Amino acid sequence: MAPAAEVAPRILVNGEALGHVSALDRGLGYGDGVFRTLRIEAGQPRWWDEHLARLAEDCARLRLDCPSRDTLERDLSDLAPLPAWGVLRITLTRGEGPRGYRPPFPAHGTRILACWPDPHALPRDNIRARVCDLRLAWQPALAGIKHLNRLEQVMARAEWEDADIDEGILLDRDGRIVCGVSSNLFFWRDDGLHTPALRGCGVAGVTRGRLLRRAVSAGIAVREGEYVLDDLWQAQELMLTNSLTGLRRVARLGEKIWETPVVSPRLRELLDA
Repeated sequence: MAPAAEVAPRILVNGEALGHVSALDRGLGYGDGVFRTLRIEAGQPRWWDEHLARLAEDCARLRLDCPSRDTLERDLSDLAPLPAWGVLRITLTRGEGPRGYRPPFPAHGTRILACWPDPHALPRDNIRARVCDLRLAWQPALAGIKHLNRLEQVMARAEWEDADIDEGILLDRDGRIVCGVSSNLFFWRDDGLHTPALRGCGVAGVTRGRLLRRAVSAGIAVREGEYVLDDLWQAQELMLTNSLTGLRRVARLGEKIWETPVVSPRLRELLDA
């Protein structure tokens, strides 16, 4: 059966109801910008404060001007009413500029808000994953930032067409576990909750940060470290997180099967509280 056609998003560009940006925009030409993807629940963007904080941090690292909270909330108001369930994406670029890599100064940034209604926004649990062939490159200057250059993720996601595979696990050039194609990764062993440190690549997602803080506050031992696939095979439970799906338990990775939850229900309660 062919998938249902996606409903067209409602889009604002610099506060105006446009569906396009300039061909000279540096976000298009160089991936010079950042973005955040939020889940809309009951007509409200989920974890709004945390997404705004993370957006400002990423902008600061790339020396991009970040719009004020008032500006973004005015845009949000202009998109209202938001759907009961859906997806909101905020994209910020350095704006138009001349040919060449040198950033323009002063820059006049572009901000884009796009909203998709999605009555099926709540994802399924007990998912199946695979290990991707693509290896992520190391670039500590960009590690953790949700920047616009997502070609590695595009290429990794193109590796499979099996509808039963929900996500792919990405390793770096040295075989260390980094993340999922569109998620952060956690696993549980007897000594606590573990997640890759993301020192050289990967995105430090809002949901990842929220779960780490709440687990520590709940007295759960947490470690950010360097891990390889053998660590996953020995794990008692494997979980993936992002802002759209929350926390999902992995039931199968390749030939490895985790039949029952161990700690994911408790972690989901902490995350959603």
